[in-house]
Amino acid sequence: MKKYTCIVKKGDDTFLKYRLSNLLKFVEFLDKEHAEWRWFNVFDKETKKQLASYTTKKRPQKTVVE
Repeated sequence: MKKYTCIVKKGDDTFLKYRLSNLLKFVEFLDKEHAEWRWFNVFDKETKKQLASYTTKKRPQKTVVE
């Protein structure tokens, strides 16, 4: 299973870092626990390469980045 590191912008000046494998469940978590999140960037956990960027309006459509 593919693993990701996500950096989340919350509010005006807070950043959070998470390691995960399912983007859709992660967005559900953000909506529930951090409703004021603005965007997050997705990085490959092993290579550290940025794979995607999402916002509250442009959300992931699949569980993984292709």
